[in-house]
Amino acid sequence: MREAELFRLTLSAAANAIAVRTVSAQALAASQLARVAATDAAIEAWAHLDPLRVRAEAVVCDARKGVNKGVLNGIGIGVKDIIATVDEPMQLGSPIYTGHRPSEDAACIVRLKRAGGFVFGKAVTTAFAFLDPSKTKNPWDPQHTPGGSSAGCAAAVAASHVAGAIGTQTNGSVIRPAAYCGVVGYKPTKDAIPFSGVHLFSETLDQLGTFTRTVADAARLAAALADQGRVASSPAAILKPPRLAYLDHFPWTQSRDAEADEALDATVARLRQHGAEVLAVEFPPPWREAHLVHRTIMLFEAAQNLGALQERERVRLSPKLNAALDEGRAIPAEDYKVALVLRDAAIVSFTEWLDGYDAIVCPPAPGPAPRGLDSTGDPSCCTLWSLTGFPALVLPIGLTETILPLGMQLATTAGDDDRLLAVAAWCEARLPFKGLV
Repeated sequence: MREAELFRLTLSAAANAIAVRTVSAQALAASQLARVAATDAAIEAWAHLDPLRVRAEAVVCDARKGVNKGVLNGIGIGVKDIIATVDEPMQLGSPIYTGHRPSEDAACIVRLKRAGGFVFGKAVTTAFAFLDPSKTKNPWDPQHTPGGSSAGCAAAVAASHVAGAIGTQTNGSVIRPAAYCGVVGYKPTKDAIPFSGVHLFSETLDQLGTFTRTVADAARLAAALADQGRVASSPAAILKPPRLAYLDHFPWTQSRDAEADEALDATVARLRQHGAEVLAVEFPPPWREAHLVHRTIMLFEAAQNLGALQERERVRLSPKLNAALDEGRAIPAEDYKVALVLRDAAIVSFTEWLDGYDAIVCPPAPGPAPRGLDSTGDPSCCTLWSLTGFPALVLPIGLTETILPLGMQLATTAGDDDRLLAVAAWCEARLPFKGLV
């Protein structure tokens, strides 16, 4: 591959090539920076990116001696701009924090650096990781949203600015933008990756996740960031086709796109042709309002965590965020306690519901990325797995007639990340998808 096209390498391919010195970290960084320069004006994926620092980091990586350089040696990773980084500002998508510099790295960034990687730049986030749209546009069509709140992460990986990025999800902020932008989004089991040093919205629901272009890359990046033994660094080969549950919709999702439904049905049929046992399941009636449990917890905790900020900066917060925090303030403490009890019950119930299945197949969003930049889209297809903290992953499965990505979400029970990655890799191998580049 010509040096100018090194940006096309997947994370694993690039790391392996750097390890055997067939590619240098400096050449990879130069190719990626050129890609950013050529395409980002139309996408605006980056909140802060210093090309000189990126090049300097690559020089350091190439100068490392010895064999133990880390599984991410030489790889620059995009980082959502709510994650603390001492080398880059942490501005939370808001003018309130313009130029803010943390005094120490978040725990996940410490681990990124320990694995030999470095922060390529800070990717755009919606303000305080909430619903207000950011400046970022979908790289497939700039007239469409990239999703949120990890908008810049998804767009940067889809456009091959970087081979991987780190984002967060409280409701749908990893899975949905990954689906909209046609990349692999992976949200491990809650707290598999430590959240210390990340802007806190809801301590019960906030979870870190990754954006990559393959399942193998998702495993490699997440394993480097996670507690030891929580995530395998490469997906295991499964000995027989998986047994999958198929849930074609969530009861609280208001609108559904026919083209997306047809694509998911066709994907399930394809998996069956390859030997997978896929059984349609009905959503458990007692949990048809689980989304309200999620909302109660999310907004009550957000009001606690952002209350002082709101009192100080109400006029500079958006109407949407102010309304959400006001709603959270009005939730009685007893209702919040009940919601936490219901969450614990949901974890038990859905663990039992998925017993006997390797994973569940479900939509990652009601449809492709909506047209217009005044919304980040509907996160409701991600709510259940955010509420329970179960691991979830989205695979791109095709394109609409208007050339927008469509995805398939896979999820399984808490702690079963390795099984999820193995099933996802099996599916990925049978569902060819051509990315943006």
